[in-house]
Amino acid sequence: MNFLSALAIATAIATALVTNVSAQGEDCEVCIKVIEDVRNMMKKSEWSDKSIVEKNLGKYCANGELPPREKKVCYYIDPIKRDIAQPFSTGMPASRVCKRINQSNTEVCAVKFPIKSAQMPKADISKLRVKQLKKILADRGIECKNCVEKSEFVDRVVSTAHMDGEL
Repeated sequence: MNFLSALAIATAIATALVTNVSAQGEDCEVCIKVIEDVRNMMKKSEWSDKSIVEKNLGKYCANGELPPREKKVCYYIDPIKRDIAQPFSTGMPASRVCKRINQSNTEVCAVKFPIKSAQMPKADISKLRVKQLKKILADRGIECKNCVEKSEFVDRVVSTAHMDGEL
């Protein structure tokens, strides 16, 4: 009986750790995209050369046509290119590189892509937190001064769904 209990506890802990790692990767979604984009613009033979990695990070971030979220991540990673080049050059996955960067600069993983709610059914929108609903409205440039209840925020997000891709 004790062996089975210990086995069940060990399995639960392992599952929690795996779930935590995958959730961590989602937190750094913009950083992961930037690192993967840089990796994709390089030849595989160049990945292990730190100076080439630094140069390509700079080249990627110097692109004037980057979307705003990628520009923001570039703003944070530009001064620490050398710190990024080290794990990058060892072949570390982008999610782990971002997790390592996040230890020294927590703003890197705080940058997130906007929630696209135009195609979401109202039932799914109502499952979002009020903070997320406020963020969606802020991204659209909408204020909801008289909104007090969550249902009012949900209604406002649904009624302004057509504005989702304008900003």
